[in-house]
Amino acid sequence: MKFGQFMKTLFCLLSLLPPYLFATGTFTLNQIMSAPFASAPIASPTGAKVAWLENEQGKRNVYVAAAPDWKAKRITNFAKDDGEEIADLAWAPDASYLLFVRGGDLETGGDNPNPELSSITPEQEIWSAAADASPLGSAVKKLTVGYGPAVSPAGGLVAFLKGGQIFTMQPNGEDAKNVVTQKGHAGDLHWSHDGQSLAFTTTRPGHSLITIYSLADKSLRYLDASTDHDTEPVWSPDDTHLAYLRIPSVSPTIGPAPEREGEPWSIRVVDVKSGAARPVFRAAEGTGSVFHAVTATQQVMWADGAQLVFPWERNGWCHLYSVPAHGGTPIELTPGEGEVEAVSLSSDRKTIYFNSNIGDIDGRHLWSVALAGGPAKQLTSGERIDWAPTPLSDEPALFFLSSSFNQKAHPMIRLSGKEQSLADELIPADFPAASLVKPQPVTIVAADGMHIHGQLFLPPNANGERHPALAFFHGGSRRQMLLGFHYMFYYSNSYAMNQFLASQGYVVLSVNYRSGIGYGMPFREALNYGAHGGSEYNDVVGAGLYLKNRADVDPARIGLWGGSYGGYLTAMGLSRASDLFAAGVDFHGVHDWSSLRDVTGTPPAGGDPKAQREYQEALRLAFESSPMATVDSWKSPVLLIHGDDDRNVSFAQTEVLAEALRARRVEFEELIFPNEIHDFLRHEHWLEAYQATAAFFARKLNTRGGP
Repeated sequence: MKFGQFMKTLFCLLSLLPPYLFATGTFTLNQIMSAPFASAPIASPTGAKVAWLENEQGKRNVYVAAAPDWKAKRITNFAKDDGEEIADLAWAPDASYLLFVRGGDLETGGDNPNPELSSITPEQEIWSAAADASPLGSAVKKLTVGYGPAVSPAGGLVAFLKGGQIFTMQPNGEDAKNVVTQKGHAGDLHWSHDGQSLAFTTTRPGHSLITIYSLADKSLRYLDASTDHDTEPVWSPDDTHLAYLRIPSVSPTIGPAPEREGEPWSIRVVDVKSGAARPVFRAAEGTGSVFHAVTATQQVMWADGAQLVFPWERNGWCHLYSVPAHGGTPIELTPGEGEVEAVSLSSDRKTIYFNSNIGDIDGRHLWSVALAGGPAKQLTSGERIDWAPTPLSDEPALFFLSSSFNQKAHPMIRLSGKEQSLADELIPADFPAASLVKPQPVTIVAADGMHIHGQLFLPPNANGERHPALAFFHGGSRRQMLLGFHYMFYYSNSYAMNQFLASQGYVVLSVNYRSGIGYGMPFREALNYGAHGGSEYNDVVGAGLYLKNRADVDPARIGLWGGSYGGYLTAMGLSRASDLFAAGVDFHGVHDWSSLRDVTGTPPAGGDPKAQREYQEALRLAFESSPMATVDSWKSPVLLIHGDDDRNVSFAQTEVLAEALRARRVEFEELIFPNEIHDFLRHEHWLEAYQATAAFFARKLNTRGGP
């Protein structure tokens, strides 16, 4: 055959191959993971000023912006991807400085993590930073070991926590001393408006107490003590009363289980001087009887006109209600089908701001409602995702965070109805915004007939060819993936990874399976979910069949991946449907509910045979709801990824699975991060994990391209 004929024949043969085999993508994992992630906004108590956090490829810093130019300014100078998180921002009363916590276990309160593998584990410390210092970082100071700082509104004395006990210090870190040492753990510190008293929650085994510490006589008082969980104290404007939640104590269940109703929770108000307390609201029996929180500084807000504002699921959706502080009939403030999520009270206590998916079930938009009356007003709309509304003190402006299908979480300001994006200069020039695909909302049918929402990512320039496909399952399970970059750091990374996988030629389906948020209480509290039946497996099968039946998917090349609870569902799919799923990547998943000791409850004491039988039956059901129960039918290869200092899902869960797979000669690979926790603290580890994921799927599903 002549060379020309050979090349013509070769070209014809190559033209018959699907285009994804040649896909190299238009961007890299490094590029799509490069944009900063904004979080934790907090308005100053005076002036038009706001602070927030930026995570720039693992380098975490505090930023501020102020009227009139609203230019973002970094006031700290931490320049390493060292795994040291920042949280607990607290303004000085005059807004001249901020306190913040750096390092430590900010989620579970355990011993300090050390993902950078330092020879000496870093401590958890409280720092101070001047809001207007120049040059950069010139007024950043490490003050003391501790967490949870609360600055007194009258004079600046700082209360903080260390080892669950209360300390105080001067704003410069001097004169630190232990002022409260009691049984249990103190938390949720709230100064009275006059700065003379500190209200907090004392948590003990099985119950918690509302407590007041008086500066004047160094006295301690427990208010309205009970066997229940009293929490979320909030002062009245004149400091004469405290309102708080009372949540009935219940015995722990084995693993996550639906809680559609229970002993009703209540709101109580106590007279600080006399100690006399009374209920001002009690949830009705049935729907809404189990308390469901919003994202807010306090779950009960003491608003103007002696009104208490609080969340309640009375109609099956998490909405806001108000009730007079002396008691009365509650009024719903936020009607509609959808959930209220993050809530803030204006500085004059007359307006509530919140974000919600009311009217856009797979989105998030900003709303406001006046306590004086009138309907809630929608402030933002469209395809953008908006959350964390933060009203300013001395200016009719609203700070918030926003994202979209091709923009990561970033700060914005709303002035006179006009919106301005802040800190755009932080986005790297090679961030591939123009190359990202817009995910499509889809509804799939689970194996048991339930309708499940999801987002579909199609490869660019697909041309109708058959592609490999992946189903993605988020963690939580109390999460909802959206049609853009997520408002939580972990899931913002997951969204970026799904975009990258689509660019590599995969059809990607992100599944909002049952027991997640966003679709009402009955969906969230799904029957037989988790350790009580694993009913979400129906959604895993439904996702696989949806992909298998698409004309643009190769049914022999369907994989699945997910982290945490999503790792559990990935393992469920592989252990029960290896004929449907050809490969999977399991990030720190639960593999045996019955052995996850922190959720198995306490075996019943004494010799009650019925209680013992019920406990053993619950353990049996938990095991049967786990991937380990069906590991004998696991055939497909899997990549296991886990940090061995995980405090959310024990590393032993992956050890046990690896042993079982090895014994059954099932192919598996593993990527283990020593000293890393559940939500990886180092940007480097996220990149390495996602690069390994992409390479694994490329090998097992026979695609081209790479990270």
